[in-house]
Amino acid sequence: MNSIGESFGFECSTCGAYHVGMPSFGWDWPIQYLTVPETERHARTELGPDDCVIDGEWFFVRGCLDIPVVGHTEPFSWGAWVSLSRSSFERYAELHRDPSREPGARFLGWLSSVIPGYPDPGKPPLKAAIHVRPWPSRPCIELEPTDYPLAVEQREGISSDRVREIAERVMHPARGSDGFRDGDVPV
Repeated sequence: MNSIGESFGFECSTCGAYHVGMPSFGWDWPIQYLTVPETERHARTELGPDDCVIDGEWFFVRGCLDIPVVGHTEPFSWGAWVSLSRSSFERYAELHRDPSREPGARFLGWLSSVIPGYPDPGKPPLKAAIHVRPWPSRPCIELEPTDYPLAVEQREGISSDRVREIAERVMHPARGSDGFRDGDVPV
């Protein structure tokens, strides 16, 4: 189905099932969380569903990196993480806890998730902005407008076929492909 207002769905060429609804994929932690040895994570990290602090010095928030899908009102979304400065993180946390928060606050940081199927953005990582949305929504993530393929797709949108391609690759990854590391599987 390709018309605005119709439900998204596709027949998976890998498993043969018909999947209904716009897919979205995400991670329960920023990629930096995996750099902390598993035996030290309890002592060195504070990991919640929407934020993460490592060593009291590195601050991350979870948001939605939405990609418009041509012909559909609902975007494809990556549940990704962005690092923030301490002061931005503290201000963001105040707003995030406030049920009467107004949308519009913006915080600058760096994308802190490895998105499968895209080239390594290199160092430094991609610049990103977190935009606060009304309660209870997670913030949206806006990538800096560069020629990096994910940033281009966020600006220009993707086709239904591209959504199917991404979903099939994430739902049925070949062992060792797509940049996944042990424990870094979308949820």
